[in-house]
Amino acid sequence: MRKLLLSVVALAAGAWLAAPSLLGFSLWRLGDALAVATGMGAKLGCSAYFVSDHDRQQIIDDLASYSPVNRRLRLDFGDHRVAASLFGLAPASASWRPGLGCTLDIGDTSALDALIVGSSSVAVPAMELSVAPAAQAAAAALLATDAARGLQTRALVVLHGGELVAESYAEGFGAESSLLGWSMGKSVVAILLGRMEMLGLLPADPPRPLFPAWAGDERWAVTLEQLLQMTSGLDWDETYAPGSDATRMLFQAPSASAVAMASPLAQAPGTTFSYSSGTSNLLARLLHDRLGGAQAQLDFLHGELLRPLGLRHTLLELDPAGVLVASSYVYGSARDWARLGLLLLEQGRFNGEQLLPADWVTRATRPNRSDNDPGYGYQLWLNAGGAAGLRWPHLPADAYAMQGNRGQVVMVVPSRDAVLVRLGWTAGDYPVSSALGALLAALPGGA
Repeated sequence: MRKLLLSVVALAAGAWLAAPSLLGFSLWRLGDALAVATGMGAKLGCSAYFVSDHDRQQIIDDLASYSPVNRRLRLDFGDHRVAASLFGLAPASASWRPGLGCTLDIGDTSALDALIVGSSSVAVPAMELSVAPAAQAAAAALLATDAARGLQTRALVVLHGGELVAESYAEGFGAESSLLGWSMGKSVVAILLGRMEMLGLLPADPPRPLFPAWAGDERWAVTLEQLLQMTSGLDWDETYAPGSDATRMLFQAPSASAVAMASPLAQAPGTTFSYSSGTSNLLARLLHDRLGGAQAQLDFLHGELLRPLGLRHTLLELDPAGVLVASSYVYGSARDWARLGLLLLEQGRFNGEQLLPADWVTRATRPNRSDNDPGYGYQLWLNAGGAAGLRWPHLPADAYAMQGNRGQVVMVVPSRDAVLVRLGWTAGDYPVSSALGALLAALPGGA
């Protein structure tokens, strides 16, 4: 018992997931804490093993960066499943399905077994590296510097003028490594909704309420744009502490979107920016429902995004209910992420085809109308637009980005015709501004 209590203290002091702040918990949250630890271990361990092809030591090291107690997790790796327990308590498991990735075994997941994953063949040519020596040298130098500082950068890719001009990878990683993007999945679901708009499947301002569950109450007024800009006013606890909305959504609930669907209105819609992973999963639910269910959603993802962009190593995982977990569970290679950035840089055009409405990127990168933080667009972080000045002072004002926990970033810089990608596993803050500013300065034309 003494050993267990000491471990609980360590767990309370640890960093729980992608939190914007660090929180402990009281002993009455012990059950939630154990469930989060084992659910996290099973889910992330399963995906790291089957999707990212990490070895067991890498998986344990990555999990331990969130909390030292995760080193005490027991992880059992099976043919299609990973099980986790902590001191024999709170057992959890996640199952791997080819083409779908890993999903926690919560509730009835049999519907996932019926899903058919379409052909992964693509007609778009693979990227070819055309080295720009200064950019390549800068990428190699940044990788080495980050390694020396313990920042664990694993992949760097630089596009300039639509060409792959530099890339650098840490030992054990390469151009085909499919790595966890965390919250960059939020930007992907926004792009999918933009593709629906382009095809006439979803108007830019759909009739309200957006969901039947919101009919008859004040959530009726929430618009699609407000969800995209995280100004919906819905109550949401984004702190990653045991028992919070965010941890229940990711590691305890059979339906990620259902947690946010039940959120009451806390602010007048459109007035306040509040970062919410729950909001992103509501967007995924909207995509799922408007397309007609899990199979239609999967077909749309492959047919309208992955294949047209040639994303050979990208995977968006599902919750047990069959809805994309857009807030968090997206895996992709650095080159694939660069292609998504290029789609935005080219105003929704790719390989000669207009995939997004011509004005969609303009709308998506326009500051929101909130009172507290206008510097957030359609699931994209904006460099300018906030009251505090530039978010990344080493980068031009027109830069904007997909961002995820552990320092994942796809930076789009229109004025420099550039896309910069960094994937890694930094336990603290990654110096996005200075690091990517150094890469940008190495391109023709300077910083």
